[in-house]
Amino acid sequence: MSKTLMVSISGIRGIFGSGLDPQVLVKYSSAFGAWCGQAERAAETMPTVVIGRDARVTGALCSQIVAATLQSVGCRVIDLGLATTPTVEMAVIGFGAQGGIVLSASHNPAEWNALKLLNGKGEFLSPEEGKAVIAMAEDGVETAAWTEIGSYEERTYLDEHIQAIMDLEFIDRDRIAQRDFRVLVDGINSVGGVAIPAMLRALGVRDEQIIRVNCEPTGHFAHVAEPLPENLVDTIAAVKDSGADLGIVVDPDADRLALIQDGGVYLSEELTQVV
Repeated sequence: MSKTLMVSISGIRGIFGSGLDPQVLVKYSSAFGAWCGQAERAAETMPTVVIGRDARVTGALCSQIVAATLQSVGCRVIDLGLATTPTVEMAVIGFGAQGGIVLSASHNPAEWNALKLLNGKGEFLSPEEGKAVIAMAEDGVETAAWTEIGSYEERTYLDEHIQAIMDLEFIDRDRIAQRDFRVLVDGINSVGGVAIPAMLRALGVRDEQIIRVNCEPTGHFAHVAEPLPENLVDTIAAVKDSGADLGIVVDPDADRLALIQDGGVYLSEELTQVV
């Protein structure tokens, strides 16, 4: 089998064991950690990098490698564990981090994984930033001295992310709760199956009114991961058959959102925005 690895300013993506391997993870995560630390080290401050992952089978392994590598170049690592891409983006800002890494190959099949790189604004790297990280990876990065290795801590940020949504002025929880909506959630066996029901409960949807489909975060995707109508035939039918008022479908890292109206009418992900 030929090796597959895609290196670009938007991240490092490949099939695990055939292009994406521990050496690749070390190469690019060490460069990213060093890039995050350039300005901070000048001020003798340990740079902070937030990491999170979707539920892919290789996710925990890749995350452990990335976390240890970041520590080896002198970074403070905040590990959110299973977390959506938007949650990691919010956490970068919330923790005042210099960058973030999401371990997810987005809508690609389960055998893929990736490093999605975020700057200190919680945004994907600009072309200039991405080129700088790639150049540092090619040049190689020195390991920190034993007295300067970074730290590691496990945290969560889903509650803070949900609260930020609840604080938006146009959110009316009482009005939503009064409607007693019935909502079907297809989490594609990844983090959306955890995060979306939690958000719905905060919005006032009763737990017994949340229909969970493919919400166990096993990493074994029940259907093709990209939330397009041809991949959601069973989910669309389930929305109609269950009498749900709404169907919510996300990709594995929950940064792409498709909606299904009552009666089973698909609303394209191109018309939605994940927050």
